[in-house]
Amino acid sequence: MEEPTAQFSDEELVDNFPAIDDERIQLEDPEFEVELPPVEFEDTPGLGCSCSPKEKDVDAKKMKKTTTKDKVQAFHLRRSLNLIDKLHEEKDLFIQKTRGELQVCRQRMDLLTKQQESLAAEISTEREANNMAAMGRLQAASRRLQTELEHEKDLQSKITAMLKDSENAMWHIEIQKGQFEDVRKHNEEEAEVRHRCLEVHAAQQLQKEKETLEKVERNRLLRARKSLHVQKELGLRHQKLVEDAQRNHKVAVKFLKASLGKVREREQKEEMESREHLKRRMDAVLALKNNITASRETLKKFQAWGQSRAELAKQKALTEKEVILAQGGDAFRHLCYQRRHQELEAQRRAFEEEQKLRKQEIVSRILKEEAEEDRRRKRQHPPATTTEQQTLRDKTWKYISDFCEGKTATTTNYLLENEMPFYPKPSCLLKAISSESVVDLGTISTEEEVLAEPDIPGLWSKDYKSYQVSKPDTELKPVGGTKMDKDILARTMEQLRSGIIHKQVVSGREFKGRPFNSKPEVIHFKDFDIGKVYKKKITLINATYTINYCKLVGVEESLKDFIHIDFDPPGPMSAGMSCEVLVTFKPMINKDLEGNVSFLAQTGGFSVPLKCSTKKCSLSLDKELIDFGSYVVGQTTSRIITLTNVGGLGTKFKFLQDSQFYEMEEAQPIMKISSLYTCEDKSPFDKIFASLSEQQLDINGSSPMDIQSQKESEKLDEAVVTAVASAMTTTVPSDEQAEITLGEVTEGEIGPFSSIKVPIIFTPVIPGEVQTKFKVMFKNPKCPTLYFRATGIAVDVPVWVPRATVDLKICMYDRLYQDSIIVHTRSKAALRLKFEVCKELRGHIELLPETGYIQAQSTYSIQLKFLPRHSLPEDAGKYFDPDSRVLEAPMTIWVADQIKPVGFTVQAVVTTSDLEISPVEINFGFCTIYEAIRTEISLSNLSLLPQEFGFVGLPKYVDIQPNDGFGMIMPLETLQLDVIFRPMKAKDYRFELICKSEINRCFKLSCQAIGVHPPLELSHYQIKFSATALYGTTVSTLYVINSHLSMNKLIHSLPRIGSEEAAPVGPTSFEFLLPPNLPITISPSVGTVLPGKRCLIQVAFQPVLPREMILGEAAQILNKEMESKQFRKETAQRKEMWKQSMPVMRTHNRDRLTRASTLHSTELQRQEVTASSSEYQAAQATLARAFQGKFYRFVVPCVVASGDIKDRKALEPLSFSPHNTLYLELWCPAVAPSIVVTSNKGRPVLSFGDIAVGHRSIKKISLQNISPEDLTVSLSMLILSWSSHC
Repeated sequence: MEEPTAQFSDEELVDNFPAIDDERIQLEDPEFEVELPPVEFEDTPGLGCSCSPKEKDVDAKKMKKTTTKDKVQAFHLRRSLNLIDKLHEEKDLFIQKTRGELQVCRQRMDLLTKQQESLAAEISTEREANNMAAMGRLQAASRRLQTELEHEKDLQSKITAMLKDSENAMWHIEIQKGQFEDVRKHNEEEAEVRHRCLEVHAAQQLQKEKETLEKVERNRLLRARKSLHVQKELGLRHQKLVEDAQRNHKVAVKFLKASLGKVREREQKEEMESREHLKRRMDAVLALKNNITASRETLKKFQAWGQSRAELAKQKALTEKEVILAQGGDAFRHLCYQRRHQELEAQRRAFEEEQKLRKQEIVSRILKEEAEEDRRRKRQHPPATTTEQQTLRDKTWKYISDFCEGKTATTTNYLLENEMPFYPKPSCLLKAISSESVVDLGTISTEEEVLAEPDIPGLWSKDYKSYQVSKPDTELKPVGGTKMDKDILARTMEQLRSGIIHKQVVSGREFKGRPFNSKPEVIHFKDFDIGKVYKKKITLINATYTINYCKLVGVEESLKDFIHIDFDPPGPMSAGMSCEVLVTFKPMINKDLEGNVSFLAQTGGFSVPLKCSTKKCSLSLDKELIDFGSYVVGQTTSRIITLTNVGGLGTKFKFLQDSQFYEMEEAQPIMKISSLYTCEDKSPFDKIFASLSEQQLDINGSSPMDIQSQKESEKLDEAVVTAVASAMTTTVPSDEQAEITLGEVTEGEIGPFSSIKVPIIFTPVIPGEVQTKFKVMFKNPKCPTLYFRATGIAVDVPVWVPRATVDLKICMYDRLYQDSIIVHTRSKAALRLKFEVCKELRGHIELLPETGYIQAQSTYSIQLKFLPRHSLPEDAGKYFDPDSRVLEAPMTIWVADQIKPVGFTVQAVVTTSDLEISPVEINFGFCTIYEAIRTEISLSNLSLLPQEFGFVGLPKYVDIQPNDGFGMIMPLETLQLDVIFRPMKAKDYRFELICKSEINRCFKLSCQAIGVHPPLELSHYQIKFSATALYGTTVSTLYVINSHLSMNKLIHSLPRIGSEEAAPVGPTSFEFLLPPNLPITISPSVGTVLPGKRCLIQVAFQPVLPREMILGEAAQILNKEMESKQFRKETAQRKEMWKQSMPVMRTHNRDRLTRASTLHSTELQRQEVTASSSEYQAAQATLARAFQGKFYRFVVPCVVASGDIKDRKALEPLSFSPHNTLYLELWCPAVAPSIVVTSNKGRPVLSFGDIAVGHRSIKKISLQNISPEDLTVSLSMLILSWSSHC
């Protein structure tokens, strides 16, 4: 506890501050930084100051007479007063705290006294009951309470003494405060005087600002007048420029019309040329098409020829196979031999072709080099030397030897036939080189000397005897010599080395030791694979005193087949210099190799160790003891033990307890092992042919039942093997097995240079110490079994939470969720609990209260508040899974005098409340006031909870469907909504649609559009025709209205596009643009409407059948007729053929030919069918009878342009605006006719032919009612044409 601050006198408070100059006082004290108002403001009355002029003069004189010393003294006094006030506040606060502590101490004393009384009563009760154990425990508690009571009394006496001292100090401070009361009042008066002076100064500044504002306003008015004058001048100038531009425009129009006429003529010429060019291209395309057809037919012939050859070859192979089988041979083996023979023949031919090409290349290269040599000699004319210059023969031999070794890249040239006899054949040269390569080194060197001689006359003549190659029958020496030669060579080399080695003495010191050091010291090839090549470089450093030499001796005999050394002797090497040696290792056997690479230096020989190690398993555990420590009963914890393999070979492993037994060797089926032994006894070719023949026989001879039985037997074998393996695994039960166990990963395969982590789980059940031993077994017998131990201590904790996981279900961001958590205790004493939230989630989760006391053997309730914010994913870190949105927050309950806390988990699925609208912005484009535009938007719920939504505050010209933009969206669902825009007038529309969720969140959708008011309008924008029969006609009327009479916008809305200029008043033209091949006729389709008038439009709907459908039906009718005729012909032909007893195959081929000819003739007849033919009429009647009805919906655009169509020229189009377009929607249902004509083959046309005047011709018509109802028939004349005028 802090002691009270010591008392200070007035002199001490003033003297304690150091002396400072006037400037520093002015900087530190802000009250003296205020600038004093000038004298002229002080003498000016009526500026808002409440004091009289005399008082102002007195105050000004006092402030002028203030000296520096007075300012310093006043500053010190203010500092002293502030310090005394601060000491007074601190002392008062300290006294209040001390009194509170004294009161708490007295309360604790009363509580301890009451507890003593209750304990005394319990002691007397237990003494009467003769319960010595309880009485001893109560007496110990009584002694503890007595000790605490004595401590509290001592503390009370200390606090009382401290309170008394603090009160005395407080009295002294109040006395000092009363002594400084006069100084305080004087300072307050001075502050009031300064405040009044500042107010006077502010009033004067305000007056100045008002005058300045008046000046600024006058200047602004002057500038406005000047700008108006300038605008008038600019307007006059602009008007003059416009008049000049109009005159220039009239002149330019004349020249423009003339130039446009020339341009049109030029365009007409270009169009004619393009048409001619197009015609030529079409002719070329037709010719190309004919060529393609011809080439296809040729290709088909070749394909048929190839298929026939393949069939003949297949038939021949089958015949040979049958012959071999009939003779008792192996047909499959014969086929394999035959295929192999064919492959060898193909390879031989390819090799011969390659040899021919190489011969030609060699000879062409020789000729080319000879020509180059001739040209060079002609240019230079050097003196002929026979010893220093290489001849063409030498170059030729060198090139041939390089080419045979694969060193030269050749280019393909061809040799003339008349130059071939002058040069020896390449085959002879190759034979000579191959024979010379067998001879030893001495023979080669002498032969090279002979070849290096200059040209000899007659060298290339026929009498020249080439080098005689030894016959293959003669015996040759082995390449390395005999064993005796090798021994003689070794002894000779030792004698030579003994003469080469010299002692090195420098400055009287003889060098002893290793002459060269190698880096690395050992050449080690680790974990090699058979067949691969490994290379390593070593560096040899001269470690002698002076210059030395180094020579490679070789490697040991056991390594010569695998190790190759590339070493270029560097010559004399100074001390400290180095050279590199490349060691190449190509393993052929999977075996560890060791040896040395020997070198010879001037001072003696040395060697570098070389090791080649195969892949091995090197397994180890990172720890041998796993100590779990102390854990509460019921909790579960795990530790990780790592199995590491630093070797290059993998193996299988298994973790199990030390008391268990497991056999790692897998039992192989006996049949497989025996098959392996039997297969080894055969030769490679017999194995291949036997396996192939077995596969072939299995494929050809085995049935599905056999295959199924084989699969079942294999399954049974696998089941037996697994049963035996499981029987071999025996587990010895133990008491500790349920507490320390292995995790999920207990067995598997560990690869090379890898590690596997295995969890060890500790689940304490009974309080006390637990210990378990484990072992790791491996399938590789060279790997020893590894052992480790796991220990742990189970502790029983009195406090627990029944709900280990508090599930808050699904929660939204920025929403508050609460829950109550009950804490239980089994302790017989009260415990102090502290509830702690993990550091990452303290801004989102709160536990109230943070600290509490739980009574003995009772419960305690805490309140959980969860307010997730949008920063939760970043703050939570590992406790939040962003994919599943699951939050698992660990909470901790710390119990007093207990190291192990009690934990529980708060689990929640945190989701957002966002609704996503796609697209974010909608542009409706141009829309007339007589139509509506519908756009589809997607509303997606990104939350995991259903949400209600609604579009509120919609403008009158916007509608959202379905349900007027209200509804409920399910979790992660996407709804499709239609936004319908109907403009009320022509203007630019920019608005926002607001979608609100049930939690009052707003989501905006920006929209923009341009409203268009066309100059014309239709009386009906939608026409629904009645059901119309095929080839019938339904007519409907509507009007095109021009209601634009005046440019006065107050009378009616003017037609315009958005905010552009209004359309002029006058005649306005329109045109309906009908798509091709529509059963719709509009008359008139083009016209002009005067202001205030309207034009009658007739729309006719006449459904017809498509021409292609009718032609197809007619072709089928013709096909049936042709088939009937062909059938009769074929019947007659078959009777004749039966009489002549012809083969069945010819008849079948002839049937194919007749059918193909029938189809071809049908296509030709389909092309010949016309609309006036009887087949066409019959097909039309058949389709009309079977017509089921159809519904058509058409939208016809009507474009609008200002002006009269009579004013335009013949080919000049009107300037239609795509935005001033009206749309007419037509609903057209078509049905089958109720009555059809059955006479005259269903044709509805009667032809009376030529009739003389005065005569009469009568024809009958047969009608049939194909409708389900009775009809009343009446005849009338049908007007096939009509006319109308606007």
